[in-house]
Amino acid sequence: MNLFDILGPVMVGPSSSHTAGAVRIGRIARRLLGEGTPRRAVITLSGSFAATGRGHGTDRALVAGLLGMQPDDERIARSFFVAADKGMDFRFENANLRGEHPNTARLSLTGRSGRQMSLVASSLGGGRITVVELDGLRVRFSGDLPTLIVQNRDQPGHVSDVASMLASNGVNIATLQLYRDHPGGNAVMVIEIDKAVPQAGIDWLKRVEGINGVTFLNVEEDADGD
Repeated sequence: MNLFDILGPVMVGPSSSHTAGAVRIGRIARRLLGEGTPRRAVITLSGSFAATGRGHGTDRALVAGLLGMQPDDERIARSFFVAADKGMDFRFENANLRGEHPNTARLSLTGRSGRQMSLVASSLGGGRITVVELDGLRVRFSGDLPTLIVQNRDQPGHVSDVASMLASNGVNIATLQLYRDHPGGNAVMVIEIDKAVPQAGIDWLKRVEGINGVTFLNVEEDADGD
């Protein structure tokens, strides 16, 4: 347990789970899309997010995160207007995402290039979150540590490629998780690491045949804006 588990994060209220956590979900989705502010967002709320989220500002917080705002940004309450100014279309839906935490949202995003990405994440309280699905694949990561996310075809050699790149740049692996939809299909690596990955290493991975996407996620140090 750390201090934030007791006091909660520095944030604009009213709720660390419904507001601060929702902002972090939006920020992670924005980073994984990798194109700044999305052109379009369909946001599906489930459980408590659907039942009480509007009163707690969850809807505005999720949009704020997609715009790159931090949980303590005073513009969160005006995020809908900011989104309109930036040309981001969005709509909300309610659904029962069975088996998920009560504070859960699915974000389906379309970037300015036409790239599409979907994410399901839950807010656990105290501003902490966990991502449980990425582009239809079950995953589990929090974004609390520097995290390298590699989306690839499920074929031999890619784990070795990633591990070799990290080792050559002196980056130590804390945890490594592998997910796939079926043998030879789509796969994702989620690697929590001890420090930032040099951009040259990320660029090298992007050029490896069979690797479809690489994102280095360090949300709290991510610069805002487009």
